[in-house]
Amino acid sequence: MDKTKKSQDSIKYELPIPEGVEVTLEGNRITLKGEKGSFSRNLAHPLVSLAKKENKIVLSTKSATKKNKRMINTFRAHFLNMFFGVQSSYVYTLKICSGHFPMTVKLEGDQVVVTNFLGEKVPRVSKVLEGVKVEVGKDSITIESVDLEAAGQTAVNLEVATKIKNRDRRVFQDGIYIVQKPKRVAQ
Repeated sequence: MDKTKKSQDSIKYELPIPEGVEVTLEGNRITLKGEKGSFSRNLAHPLVSLAKKENKIVLSTKSATKKNKRMINTFRAHFLNMFFGVQSSYVYTLKICSGHFPMTVKLEGDQVVVTNFLGEKVPRVSKVLEGVKVEVGKDSITIESVDLEAAGQTAVNLEVATKIKNRDRRVFQDGIYIVQKPKRVAQ
């Protein structure tokens, strides 16, 4: 009985580079430059090969397994997010809610400092990731970046920093909450 595997076809996907976006590919390091800024990222996986031909990004694998298809689609989604980010950046809007104690929110370097949260003496601190612009208003915070993941993580850091523990959430609704997320890129 012969137990040799049949050779499967390879997968090749070409992703066109939008106008106004400049892509540089050096090994696994991808650098994009666009209207809103530049962005650099390492994308590497042993099953997926990256190449730039003319005005297209070529993603390819040697075999057409389910795992390889998933990885190609993951890389494709990352590239679409990066293309959108350098053309028109990602913006998160957060609302500052303080019903019991008047808290103050300040941007100090690469940290957002929340003082007098629920009357606490020790300020709560949230980290702002690299490449993210934060604007603190009277009752709102705007987070903007060309990197979707950095903007989202910074917004979540702020939300988690003001999480209330050991109190009734129906009564104590103070905190900083995400009220608007960026639109999804068409996959």
